[in-house]
Amino acid sequence: MDFKQFITIVEDYPKEGIRFKDITTLMQNGEAYKKAIDEMVQFASQKKADVIVGPEARGFVVGCPMSYALEAGFVPVRKPGKLPREVISQGYGLEYGKDELTLHRDSIHKGQRVVIADDLLATGGTIEATIKLVEQLGGEVVGIAFMIELGYLNGRERLKGYDVFSLMTYN
Repeated sequence: MDFKQFITIVEDYPKEGIRFKDITTLMQNGEAYKKAIDEMVQFASQKKADVIVGPEARGFVVGCPMSYALEAGFVPVRKPGKLPREVISQGYGLEYGKDELTLHRDSIHKGQRVVIADDLLATGGTIEATIKLVEQLGGEVVGIAFMIELGYLNGRERLKGYDVFSLMTYN
């Protein structure tokens, strides 16, 4: 399926010069959303994933249906103050500043096979921080799955050594 036909390009959002790739129009089409998730599930299944990890918030709309289909657990990665139990945290750089992600300390077990799922690979900072969290707890990142990859931002370079799957790439 040509998934790009279901992506809406929004000019100058969130700021001038950005061509935002909106996945909500793909999600609104039940058949396209199902096929997109099915392809990502196939990747995770081949990796024999024990658990799917998704960074907030769009990683949830990709990762949760994947974990459901695989009958695997789902682990959310959140901003500080959003998870109720003891967490570990990882800072990372943004274009204009810094941010931080957290993960429940007891959410990943040593040796678990983890696939990280998100909607978009841009510069790779969020996923790099997520990898560090998973590995700090002893999880093995066996794959990373995205709906969209912005190839011109070279995020894949930050993820060298990991198996990266993208449904569609914009160069």
